[in-house]
Amino acid sequence: MKRIVLLLTALFYCFNTFAQFSDSVHYYVKYASTGSINRTNDGNSYLLNNNMGFKISRKRITLNTGASYVYGKQDRNVTNNDVSAAMDFSVYRGLRKFYYWGLANYDKSYSLKINNRFQGGGGVAYDVVKSDEATLNLSDGLLFENSDLFLNDTVPDLYHTFRNSLRVSYKWVIKKTVVVEGANYLQNSLTHGNDYIIKCNNSLSVKLSSWLSITAAMTYNKLNRTDRENLLMTYGLTVEKFF
Repeated sequence: MKRIVLLLTALFYCFNTFAQFSDSVHYYVKYASTGSINRTNDGNSYLLNNNMGFKISRKRITLNTGASYVYGKQDRNVTNNDVSAAMDFSVYRGLRKFYYWGLANYDKSYSLKINNRFQGGGGVAYDVVKSDEATLNLSDGLLFENSDLFLNDTVPDLYHTFRNSLRVSYKWVIKKTVVVEGANYLQNSLTHGNDYIIKCNNSLSVKLSSWLSITAAMTYNKLNRTDRENLLMTYGLTVEKFF
């Protein structure tokens, strides 16, 4: 938890510095709360998925921060208690289709058996398609990872590695009402062939107003080193605001 607080503190400091030296800064904030509840005579389960993001952008620099918390139970047994906090920035050179990016990310996940995991690094990205209605982006780069995991549920595993991080992200807006978007990652260790991470975040939203949407979301994570995975299918509301 201390690491999350320190990371978020650094993010807000960067935001204040960034805004101070720009005449045309644009802000975007987004909060989504989704979940599912199932109750029968044989048992019950529930899942809550909360995500918040904040973005500052100007002509050649974009800065993003985000945090998520997932908690779930089934028949009084905890299934999810997962926390994530991240910061990334993009620096554009020349044509805005090509840019450099940097990333810092912290995770703690009961479902994936991650006690603590930090990732940091950078790379390059390219906007294959970019318009108000549709975007398609490809990125690749190098990450350093330091992890504290559990193997076979109980065996402590402290290790670090370098990973190649490949991402495909997209957004499709249909008649300014329906929004389909997602970001999908494949992160392979450069030194351990059987060590890879898959992360998929995809959602479908229907706008009720300029700031409120009904959202259905699918999140999938697989951590091959711990032989753990989770799949979350949730629905709820998303609040967003440009200013």
